[in-house]
Amino acid sequence: MSDNTAIKIFITGACAGLAEVRQALQNHPDIEIVGTAVEPGKADQKLASSGAQVILHGTARGDRLPVAEVDAVRHATAAPIILVTSGGAASLLHEALANGIADVVMLPQLTDALVFTIKKTCQLAATRGGLTPSQLRTSTAEGRVLTVFSPKGGVGKTVLATSLATQIARKSGRRVLLIDLDLQFGDVAIMMGVEPEKTIYDLVMTTGELDPEKLAGYVTSHPSGVDVVPAPVRPEDAELVAEDRVGRLLDVAKETYDAIVVDTPAFFQATTLATLDRTDRLLLVSTLDIPAVKNVKLTLQTLSLLHYPKDRINLIINHGMSKAELDRREVEKALDLKAMFEIPGDRDVGTAVNRGVPVPMSAPRSGVSKVIGDMAGAFFEGKGDHGAAPVKAGRGSAHVRRPGMKLRKAA
Repeated sequence: MSDNTAIKIFITGACAGLAEVRQALQNHPDIEIVGTAVEPGKADQKLASSGAQVILHGTARGDRLPVAEVDAVRHATAAPIILVTSGGAASLLHEALANGIADVVMLPQLTDALVFTIKKTCQLAATRGGLTPSQLRTSTAEGRVLTVFSPKGGVGKTVLATSLATQIARKSGRRVLLIDLDLQFGDVAIMMGVEPEKTIYDLVMTTGELDPEKLAGYVTSHPSGVDVVPAPVRPEDAELVAEDRVGRLLDVAKETYDAIVVDTPAFFQATTLATLDRTDRLLLVSTLDIPAVKNVKLTLQTLSLLHYPKDRINLIINHGMSKAELDRREVEKALDLKAMFEIPGDRDVGTAVNRGVPVPMSAPRSGVSKVIGDMAGAFFEGKGDHGAAPVKAGRGSAHVRRPGMKLRKAA
C-alpha cells in the first residue's frame, strides 16, 4: 500500500463520540470517508458499491457483539470491520475477535491512534486477502474447481457463476477466483460491475512460467472479495487462449485460492475440456423447457463418451419467470439425474444484472440468494482441509470428490 494513497472507510452504526470521530477523520490526509449509514441493513447497496477498504461500526452496547448489524455489513462487503464503542468490557473484545472482527476501539481515542489502527487493519486484510502478490491462501488442501456449464444460452449460467463466487467469498471468507472462459462473448466482468485493465488474454500472452505472484498481477479485485479473470475484450483474441495455458492457470489457481469458479461457453472446446479435467464439481444448468432439456441430455451423453465421472455432475434447475415449464420430476426422469438445487424465478435477478451487482449483494434476502447460500455451504461445509470432504446435496444423495483424471473418448 502506498503511503500516499488514502484508505477508503465506510462508517456505520451509532455510539457516543462517533460523530467526533467522523469529523476528525474527514480532515485526515490518509483517510477518505466514502459513506455513512446508521443502519447497515438498510444500506447494503450503498455499502456494496462504495469500494470501502475498512468499515468502522459504532455500537452503543459495550457488553455484547451487535451480531445482526455485523452480519448486515458482511452481507454487503468483505471489507474488515473495526468495532467502535464508547464503553466496553473485556468480554466484548474476546467475542468480537472470536467472530472475525478486525479490532475494537474504545472511545475517546486520539485521531492518530485510530488512523494507525485503520492502517494496520487494512494492511492485514491486504496480506490475508491476497491483495499483495506474494500472498497464498493458508489452507493446506488444494483449491476446488467449480465449473458452471450449460449447452444452451440464456439459462442463467453466468448469473449462477458470479453469484456463487460472491457468496462463497462473503459467507465463508475463503479466497475465491472467478474465471470467465466464455472467451468470445463472456459477461462476467459486466455482471460483476468491474472494468478490468487486464484479461485472460493478457495473462496467457505473458512470457515465462505462470506462478502465483504473476497470477496476482492479472486479477481484478471485486468488493465482495472475489478476484476476477475476465474474458478477452475482443472476440478475435479468443483463439489465442490456448488449452495448455488455461490448464496451467487452473493448476496455479488451485495452489493460491480455496475456490475457483469457472464460467464456460455453451459448447465444448479445447479449453472447456482442459477445465473439465481439473473440475471437482460440474454444475450443469438447465431451465425446464424442451430445447434446454434436449441439449442437457446430449451433454450428458457426450460426457459419458468422455468417461467423465457422473458423481461429479450436479444438475441445477433454474426457474425463469415463465409459467409454462415442464414438470421437474419428468425432466429428472428423462435425464436420469436428480436436481441438486432449484433456483427460483425472481425479478431481482434482472435488476442485479442491469446494475452490474451480483445477486447476493444486490438482493441478499431474495430467494435466489438463499439457494446460492445453501449451494455455497454444500460445496464448502468443512472448515478444515476440504480436498475429499463429502458434500451434502440439497436434493439427492451425497457426493464425494474423486481424484482428477484425464478425459478420453470411448474406444
